[in-house]
Amino acid sequence: MVPRYSRAPMTAIWSPEARFAIWFEIEAHATDALAELGVVPQDAAAALWRWWATKPVIDVAAIDAIEAVTKHDVIAFLTWVAEQVGDEARFMHQGMTSSDVLDTALSVQLARASDLLIADIDALLEVIRRRAFEHKLTPTIGRSHGIHAEPVTFGLKLAGYHAEFQRARARLVAARAEIATCAISGAVGTFANIDPRVEAHVAAKLGLSVEPVSTQVIPRDRHAMFFATLGVIASSIERLATEIRHLQRTEVLEAEEYFSPGQKGSSAMPHKRNPVLTENLTGLARMVRGYVTPALENVALWHERDISHSSVERYIGPDATITLDFALARLTGVVDKLVVYPARMQANLDRMGGLVHSQRVLLALTQAGVSREDAYALVQRNAMKVWESDGALSLRDLLKADPDVAAALSPAEVDAKFDLDYHFAQVDAVFERVFGA
Repeated sequence: MVPRYSRAPMTAIWSPEARFAIWFEIEAHATDALAELGVVPQDAAAALWRWWATKPVIDVAAIDAIEAVTKHDVIAFLTWVAEQVGDEARFMHQGMTSSDVLDTALSVQLARASDLLIADIDALLEVIRRRAFEHKLTPTIGRSHGIHAEPVTFGLKLAGYHAEFQRARARLVAARAEIATCAISGAVGTFANIDPRVEAHVAAKLGLSVEPVSTQVIPRDRHAMFFATLGVIASSIERLATEIRHLQRTEVLEAEEYFSPGQKGSSAMPHKRNPVLTENLTGLARMVRGYVTPALENVALWHERDISHSSVERYIGPDATITLDFALARLTGVVDKLVVYPARMQANLDRMGGLVHSQRVLLALTQAGVSREDAYALVQRNAMKVWESDGALSLRDLLKADPDVAAALSPAEVDAKFDLDYHFAQVDAVFERVFGA
C-alpha cells in the first residue's frame, strides 16, 4: 500500500485494528452460538460482549509482541483478548481452527471493500453519463487502427465506456456475492468439534453466506474470481485513460485533462500540459492486473489446506482494492473536469478532404448498378489522391470530376453522400440501449 495512491475509507478496512475487530466479532458470535447449544456457559459469551461494549482500544503492539513469541497471529490475538476479558475467555475458539477466523475475516474485508468499489463505479457512471449527454451530438472522428474511419459523436464514445462500466459493476456485484462466504468448520472442515449451526449463526451475523465445503479453508477459486474481476475493471480504466491520452496529443488535441491554476507540466519546458493523471491510471491498472496471477496460483493448495496462499493475500487483498479504489476515484475526477474542444474535433474530422464519407459513395455506386469491386476501385483511386495530398484535395470534387463515377451518380447524388448528420441518425437508439428510455 502506497499512501500516495490510497484513500482513507478503503485503507481503514485493512488496518490491523479493523482486522482484529472482525476477528473478535467472529469469535464472540461463535461463542454466542456455542452457548445457545449448551457447549459453553451463557456467561462466557456475555463476558466477551461486556468487554467489547467498553469500546476497548485494540493494542496492536501488544498483540504483535505476543506473536513474536508464539509465531502464530491468531493465538497471539486470543491470548491478548484473554488477558483483557479474564477467565471466561477460555471458552473462545471452542472447536475452531485459525483458518475459520482468518478466512471468514478476509471474506468480510473483501465484501466491505467491494461495497466501496461499487460506490466508486456508481460515481464514475454518473459522471460519464452526464458528459455523454452533454456531447451527445458533438461530431468527432472515429478511428480504427488510429486512422480516421467514419464520423461518430463524442457522446457515443462516452456511451460505450458507460456500457463497459455497467458491466464492470455487474461483475463486481457477482464477485462480491461469491467472495462473501463464512467458514467455521474446524480442522479439515469436518465439523467434528463444532456444530454447523455455529457457522450458520456467524454467517448470518456478519452478512455472509455459508461455505458449502470449506476443507478448513475457503476454496481459493472464489478469491481468484474476485481478483480477476478487479483486473478486468482495471483494464477498463486503462482503456478510457488511453483514449484520453491519445486525444490530448498535440497533433490531435480534441480533449485534455483539466490543467489547474498554478499547475506545472514540466521542470524544463514551461509550455507543457501533460496527461499525467491518465498516464498514472495506466500504471495503476498494470498494478491491479499484476495481482491476478498470484490469486490464480493460490487456487491449487495441498490436500485440504496449506498456507502458501496466506502471504500472497496479505499483499494483494489490501493493495489491489486500495489501488483500484484510488484509480476509480481519479478517473471520475478526470472525466468530470475533462476539457473538450468541439471545434478541434470538427477540424480534425474535416482535415482529410472528406475521406470519411467514402463508404457512403461506395454503397451508392453499388445501388446504382456498379459491381462492388468496380465501385471500390473507383472510390479508392480518388481517395488515394486525397490521402497523398494530405487532405489538400477534396474527395467530393474528385468524384464529381471522375467520368466513371459521373456515369452512375449525378453531382447532387454525390453531394448527398457527404452529409455529416446522416451518421448520427441512430444516436438516440444507441443512447436508449445504454441509458434507458
